[in-house]
Amino acid sequence: MQSRLNDLIALANEPSSAKRRELLRGVTDLLFAADGGNAVEMALFDQVLGQLAGDMEEAVQIELATRLGETPVAPRGLSRTLAASSIVVAEPILRGSNALTDEDLLHVARTKGQDHLRAISQRPSVSSAVSDAIVARGDDDTLGVLLRNEGAVLSRQAHETVVDRAAANPALHEAVIDRQSLPVDLLNEMYFVVEARLRERIMERNAGVDPAMLEAALAAGRKRVATQDGALPADHAEAEAELQALRAKGAISPQMLANMLRGKKTTLFLVALADMAEVDFHTARKILERREMDALAVICKAADFDRSLFLTFALLILEPSDEVMIKAKAYGELYAALPRESALRTIRFWRLRRQTGDVAAA
Repeated sequence: MQSRLNDLIALANEPSSAKRRELLRGVTDLLFAADGGNAVEMALFDQVLGQLAGDMEEAVQIELATRLGETPVAPRGLSRTLAASSIVVAEPILRGSNALTDEDLLHVARTKGQDHLRAISQRPSVSSAVSDAIVARGDDDTLGVLLRNEGAVLSRQAHETVVDRAAANPALHEAVIDRQSLPVDLLNEMYFVVEARLRERIMERNAGVDPAMLEAALAAGRKRVATQDGALPADHAEAEAELQALRAKGAISPQMLANMLRGKKTTLFLVALADMAEVDFHTARKILERREMDALAVICKAADFDRSLFLTFALLILEPSDEVMIKAKAYGELYAALPRESALRTIRFWRLRRQTGDVAAA
């Protein structure tokens, strides 16, 4: 082994391209035959190949990188050099090499472009530190690749950043919803921005959440929710006072909410709906402003309102038209098909906002 290495090192001074290719094949064959060897031998491999790496043709570099990306043990110095090369050379190293440390990967993640970031995102495992660096610099396409890799560990902060970005980009919705490690409170924040088929997936995942995990998720989401909720409308205090007065008279009922909506008392309606459904004002307002009929169905079902009242709300919010009237049957079927248990599970995530409402409004 030592004799052969010495012969190969001597060939390193050869100016001939053919000789260098011969050298490369000889060294790499020897490297793979050595099955890792000892530290001294590995250092010699690194020395010889590192000396040659800068002079190799790209096609030769690609061949070498492909082989090194597949071997369990590879020279770290050479691997770092190739990982920082053009993406056609770097990709097999970044995706598969065990020789690269987090320090090496972080250097690439912080200095190279999106192709390099996407290659790192596809590694069998990606540490939290490296994933966070990718989230910080990656474009949305890169985030999609990272999110679909369950072997990538993301911190709570990185998951929050991803959810914030996904809210503005529908192309990320499915990758976020399908991510099994996404905290359940953040999963439910996505409910208000994704399409119906993805909302169904959220509801399905809520049904399988362990109660202890649910409570932990609620606690984790409170601080985030409190900082995100918007300011209250100018007549909010007046509406709350009116609601208290109605309650004192025993005049609060689900049917009265419909009268509030008909009378254009929007803030009072939202305050009353939030109170009866035990969600925060901001969630109720978001549903009304965006005309989210399936989210309204969740709230009404959790509050145990009857189907006719839900349809009344829907028609008043959407403003009657021939098209809306045609859809009324579909809305009624949607409401009838929604199990109350599922609605209650989902609304528990929205109810955490009530516990931070005073902070948010301050």
